[in-house]
Amino acid sequence: MTVHPVTGPPVRLYCFPHAGATSQVYRGWQPLGEPKLRIRGVDAPGRGARRRERKAVGYHGLVRAMAEEVMADLLAERERSPGLRWATFGHSFGATMSLAVAAHVTRQTGLAPVRAVLSGAVPPALQRPGALLAAVPDEELLARTAADGGTPAAVLAEPTMSRILLRMLREDDCVRAEFAREASALRVDFPLTLIAAREDVHAPPEKVWPWSGHSSAPVRRVEIDGGHFAAVQHPEETLTIIGDDTGPGEG
Repeated sequence: MTVHPVTGPPVRLYCFPHAGATSQVYRGWQPLGEPKLRIRGVDAPGRGARRRERKAVGYHGLVRAMAEEVMADLLAERERSPGLRWATFGHSFGATMSLAVAAHVTRQTGLAPVRAVLSGAVPPALQRPGALLAAVPDEELLARTAADGGTPAAVLAEPTMSRILLRMLREDDCVRAEFAREASALRVDFPLTLIAAREDVHAPPEKVWPWSGHSSAPVRRVEIDGGHFAAVQHPEETLTIIGDDTGPGEG
């Protein structure tokens, strides 16, 4: 990873997981981001670090619940580090959630992120409406997940963990079903970075770039090698991109 000298305030980077995942997928990113990027994964209520909390209901409920987590952490971090800036990263399902949460936090606090980074995701208006997984048998859904390459084989092979995975995938699909209706009008005034992998069969570059219409600020497009999970599987490259785009004077 390219080392970026710290010439300005650090950036708190809030990372949103893909469907069926928790913030655990970003645990290994934390030492890679230091000292410039202070990485914090964001979980939905009922998952990961928030597993004992009651689940949020629907798209808007989930946005509010995740925004409350970000706001509490951001304000506390700014008390400890005055001038701290912030940004978001979201992959696939997490991309839409990250932008919606960033917009909500900005409205509530008046503190806009220096940038939102959206990876491997198709904008809401281009997504198929309605639940897509309701009629897909468990065995087929697990096979599809294995083929995508974003889930450890140990999780897929262990019955208890695979049941949890299936439940989370179906829950997220119900939220995703609301994107086309509820998130298509999402607009922000802060910059975006769009990351698209050339071999991504779910979100190829030409389907990722229309996210540009969701911001009135400058948008940077970045193509990387690999498939759907390339940005998550190669964090050094992804964090270098984010570090470049959140440097002093950026945004």
